[in-house]
Amino acid sequence: MTPEPLPPAPDPRKALDDYAPAEMALRVEAAVATKLSQPLHAVVMLSVLAGAFIAFGAMFYTLAVTGSGLGFGPERILGGLAFSLGLVLVVVGGAELFTGNMLALLAWVDGRASFAAPARFWGVIYLGNLIGALGSAVLVWLSGTLGLADHGLAATAIGIAAAKVAIPLDEAFFRGVLCNTLVCLAVWLCFAARSVGSKVLAIAFPITAFVALGFEHSIANMYLIPIGWLAALDAGAVAEAGLTPAMLADLDLGGFVSNLVPVTLGNIVGGGVFVALVYYVVYRFRRGVT
Repeated sequence: MTPEPLPPAPDPRKALDDYAPAEMALRVEAAVATKLSQPLHAVVMLSVLAGAFIAFGAMFYTLAVTGSGLGFGPERILGGLAFSLGLVLVVVGGAELFTGNMLALLAWVDGRASFAAPARFWGVIYLGNLIGALGSAVLVWLSGTLGLADHGLAATAIGIAAAKVAIPLDEAFFRGVLCNTLVCLAVWLCFAARSVGSKVLAIAFPITAFVALGFEHSIANMYLIPIGWLAALDAGAVAEAGLTPAMLADLDLGGFVSNLVPVTLGNIVGGGVFVALVYYVVYRFRRGVT
């Protein structure tokens, strides 16, 4: 009796290949289903962590652009690369970020959950991100590190915050759209990766681009505006920033909300429509893939 032939040995090179786009869509949907099934306490804790992680990226960005002297373009690219730290911590370390989780819209459009499920998920994450970002701003202020570079770091923080609250509402919205298109593309690209190094590289370019181009990220602004507001309590730092009282007139709670609302709405459209829905139509709509 002739023995059956052994199955071919798996190709070790295949295990090193990146996932193809259609495979990425399946992996995203599986990840979304897992996320929506997490217990509430885990989602809350992971969302607070994500707010803090993005704040770390924003801190690093503020430091990187302080006194760099590199010129407009190179300085912003350097700052964007530094800010990438935030999403690296979120994706590799594990945390729940509001903007990146716009991909959870896939669960609803594919009929795997009612719209209420991702909506509740987003609401909890948004609040948790806010707590993490605000808490980080308070801790940085209390730490005294804003005094670095002879209060140059504080001056930079004030300037960033003042510029953000001065953005017109319509511009803030569209900057939010463009920002989260790139952020969700970065998260999407991570589903092609099989290694930590590949994920970091997938994150670095889109995030550097959105920061350098001046687009607006709602969770980053939950740190950047409050820390500038706190730094402005130091008259010396305000003088170092070269800002007049008129320039700081909108650096208050009203200015914070006026920036956060349109940017958040733009982030929802950018990630939910321009990434999640587009890829759903391309790879999943009426394909009969389960």
